[in-house]
Amino acid sequence: MSDANKTTDVVAPADAPVVAPEPVTATAPATEPAAKPEAPVTTAITSATEPTATATTTTAAPAATETTGDAKPETEKEASPLAQLWEAAKNHGHPEIWGVPLADPANHIPSQIVFQKYLNANDGDLAKARDQLIKTLDWRKKSDPLDLVRRMYSKSKFEGLGFVTTYVVDGKEVDEPEEREIFTWNIYGGVKSIDETFGNLEEFINWRVALMELALQELNICGAIKPITADYDPYKLFQVHDYKSISFLRSPPHVKSASAETIKVFAQNYPELLKEKFFVNVPAIMGFVYGFMKLFVAPKTIKKFHPMSNGANLAKEFAESRIKGLGEKLPAEYGGKGGELKAVGKEPFLTAE
Repeated sequence: MSDANKTTDVVAPADAPVVAPEPVTATAPATEPAAKPEAPVTTAITSATEPTATATTTTAAPAATETTGDAKPETEKEASPLAQLWEAAKNHGHPEIWGVPLADPANHIPSQIVFQKYLNANDGDLAKARDQLIKTLDWRKKSDPLDLVRRMYSKSKFEGLGFVTTYVVDGKEVDEPEEREIFTWNIYGGVKSIDETFGNLEEFINWRVALMELALQELNICGAIKPITADYDPYKLFQVHDYKSISFLRSPPHVKSASAETIKVFAQNYPELLKEKFFVNVPAIMGFVYGFMKLFVAPKTIKKFHPMSNGANLAKEFAESRIKGLGEKLPAEYGGKGGELKAVGKEPFLTAE
């Protein structure tokens, strides 16, 4: 399973109006003739783009209404991309994304983060970002993910298949506060019955969305007080997909359908929320497939995917190259010293039925 993820900085356009120089008017005295002839009165106006102006008796038009080129008056300046995305969301009518009550991003940091992620996911293309945003609002209005995370799901179908864990680690610098790293775990090797778990596509997608929304609650974008930047975005998740005991040589049609639909839903409605994804306990044949993928998938995306044949090496992966102190907090079966997922992880609500 994967999410669409792109990063880029977006700078809002700012066009300053260019005001044309105002013609100068000079009026000759009407009743007092000069004793001697004098040279005509002239006034020079210098400009980087305009020639010197000579006084005339023509009445000048108001300067405020004169502009040059395609510049717009101050009152007609184009709104920033974030403001335009807010306008689109406001006109749509659905009030939230990822649990964030949408508001004017100029005064609401959580909304600013949401809109910025849609811009980043589309390389700053406002039209594409707006289109994806509207589609997400349509989907959330129809599916109501905030309700899905409160629903009950069949214990026999989904118990032990998905967890959310939160790990607190020291800040990267001495004076930085502790950091919270959020993981979602999909334990597909724990599926008891493929037919039961994947047989009802809508039920499976609802459960998978509930797991994601549970993770977003842990991210707590609603509590953000600092905008994201190219170097600062703590509102992303680690994902681990465990395929232990799964055979990739035979995949029933309903499993493929569930996989394809999950990819589609998450790519469309959860952009820029993936930090890195680890595929663990992957058979050797899948290692070849991932190596083949590198020939066709953009490096910016593929670098976030990490296939591993032995899940016990996951903690070592973090200890060596990522976040200090995080690896040892992972469950023991993944090489850490932490408790089992069933003991420390959160699951969507389960019922015996």
